Amino acid sequence: MPNRTILNDAHRALGAKMVDFGGWDMPISYGSQIEEHHQVRRDAGMFDVSHMTVVDLRGERVRDFLRRLVANSVDKLKKPGKALYTCMLNERGGVIDDLIVYYMGETYFRLVVNAATREKDLAWIRQQALDFGVEVTERADYGMIAVQGPTARARVIGLLREADRAAIEKLARFSAGSASTDDGIEVFVARTGYTGEDGFEVLVPEDRTSDIWHRLIEAGVRPAGLGARDTLRLEAGMCLYGQDMDEEITPYEAGLAWTVSMDEGRDFIGRAALEQQLASGTARQMVGLVMDEKGVLRHGQRVLTAAGEGEILSGTFSPTIGKAIALARVPAGELGGVRVDIRGREVPVRVVKYPFVREGACLVPDA
Repeated sequence: MPNRTILNDAHRALGAKMVDFGGWDMPISYGSQIEEHHQVRRDAGMFDVSHMTVVDLRGERVRDFLRRLVANSVDKLKKPGKALYTCMLNERGGVIDDLIVYYMGETYFRLVVNAATREKDLAWIRQQALDFGVEVTERADYGMIAVQGPTARARVIGLLREADRAAIEKLARFSAGSASTDDGIEVFVARTGYTGEDGFEVLVPEDRTSDIWHRLIEAGVRPAGLGARDTLRLEAGMCLYGQDMDEEITPYEAGLAWTVSMDEGRDFIGRAALEQQLASGTARQMVGLVMDEKGVLRHGQRVLTAAGEGEILSGTFSPTIGKAIALARVPAGELGGVRVDIRGREVPVRVVKYPFVREGACLVPDA
């Protein structure tokens, strides 16, 4: 029996098509995945992300612990509420998980990690925390709703009490703050997301999550499922753990070099392996692909290049662009004319920079 979020009954009442997603019973759509996708790009949609795992870290040496645990530098976090995207690596430099770190205070940080990797993440974090005396607490008492799109922030702010609205409206990207709704629900509001649109991810006490969900519907925010979330995040060039990266892939091979900080004197887990890879050069690279012919690019398809064969990692039809797009891992070097093997037919594709779409605007040049 899959796990269920606190909003499971709400999804079913809305007629959602439910699927097993990493051991969770989750909505893939509420009728039309394409309409849900466009709703987020053009107005505001929301996703139940209560299956994500929230972990609070407390202790006198919690910053030292995170300097060791993650590849990005938590020393960038100086203002309470500021957030950092990073990867947690093994000794080989492979990605155990990608996550967000929030600075709550000098002895208190918060992590949000992926649902499918919850058990291994918690085991790894707790093991590493022992040497630093850090208390690791899973916050199963929260639900989480991601509200995304051009009008998303205004819709959320409209539910807050007057005294909190200005502070939440001023939040910079990758920052968070606490607030209360006008009916007294305490929430943690983060200006983050997984769609390439502006918006908030809102942590809510689990027993009040359904209240916020229904108030957002009344405010004109349309629920969206995992199907739209996947096409949105791929248009935004965002990686999916387990598909675009895993414990055998380093950040350099997953297009995530920007999440690694080689700050002097910081011996984070996996650093030696990354330094060795930098010295020798990466054998593989992540690229964006767009197919101008009709058809769909899918995970596992072979990518043929002058430098050798690669593979489609995430592929889909882009509702915003109107063409198939993909992230692919291919050999490093000059690729020449690139083709994808689709059922034995070699179809030409273009290598393009990603993200493919940012805040509703197509960034892919015409053929």
